[in-house]
Amino acid sequence: MKIETGYTHGIIGDVVAMHARYYGSAHGFGSAFESVVASGMSDFVPRLEKPINQIWHVKENDHISASIAIDGEDLGDNCAHLRWFIVDDSLRGTGVGNKLMDCTVSFCQETGFDKCVLWTFKGLDAARRLYEKNGFTLEEEYEGDQWGTKVVEQKFVREF
Repeated sequence: MKIETGYTHGIIGDVVAMHARYYGSAHGFGSAFESVVASGMSDFVPRLEKPINQIWHVKENDHISASIAIDGEDLGDNCAHLRWFIVDDSLRGTGVGNKLMDCTVSFCQETGFDKCVLWTFKGLDAARRLYEKNGFTLEEEYEGDQWGTKVVEQKFVREF
């Protein structure tokens, strides 16, 4: 399993589809969620030419099967935004999530970000353990229904 960086053909569609299928099936998220992921990815990918943005991915059979990104622009104030972290069921438990997280933390340190922020929701316990293992702390929780299902939104932050 090789972790690659940057744009590759089909990355937007593959990452959006992975998110839509997983979160639709496991958490009841619908078209609003898929649209937000698609719109965000579409805005982000052309900005990969800038050195403060990066995406890491794993391919299997010419399809993306895991991804994670650092968007260094959308939050401003020298704050990185960790986005689109997902690992296909076929790779869960293989350590690929740890390796992807290592890539983002190293990138943030090397790039000189002051902090990194990610948003998720309560109940994704394996991901939370990985965030906390990598120095992220829960800073905020609030109930939201922006994805069509009520969830407890969570904001995690890691200082550098």
